[in-house]
Amino acid sequence: MASSEVGEVTQLDISKRNMATDKGYDKKCIFCKIVNKEMGTELLHCDEEISCFRDIKPGAPHHYLIVPTKHVGNCKSLTKAHVPLVQRMVEVGKEMLEKNNVTDLSDVRFGFHWPPFCSVSHLHLHVLAPASQLTFISRLFYRLNSYWFVTVDQLIELLNSKSETD
Repeated sequence: MASSEVGEVTQLDISKRNMATDKGYDKKCIFCKIVNKEMGTELLHCDEEISCFRDIKPGAPHHYLIVPTKHVGNCKSLTKAHVPLVQRMVEVGKEMLEKNNVTDLSDVRFGFHWPPFCSVSHLHLHVLAPASQLTFISRLFYRLNSYWFVTVDQLIELLNSKSETD
């Protein structure tokens, strides 16, 4: 009986510890797990605000996913206050391209899938380069001016047009 009491106390301590780290973490989110190094995915960049890793199904020779390190919902859930975060995500995307010797930024596609066309509800920016080498199916998935994919500029324009209470 004494040993089971010790086991219960240990379980409670573990729960309390996990609650402290749960802030900004969704235990069901695959990107939260990747950022927290639970999946064995190589993180190309990781700081308090932004993380980056390769897309599991690359649509171009360079296909990176730039995500907030803390869980943020998809682009439809964003407000005007998120514009600096989106801009920082783009900066990190450009840094990743530069580190990988991609210098022609005119041949790069930056964008987000618009719900319900996103497979993971953790905000993620697709960085694809060179865009001229997108596979056939990727040209559809990451198509400009479509219902399912928005560029960074389109998203920022939309967010800036929202009122502070939206």
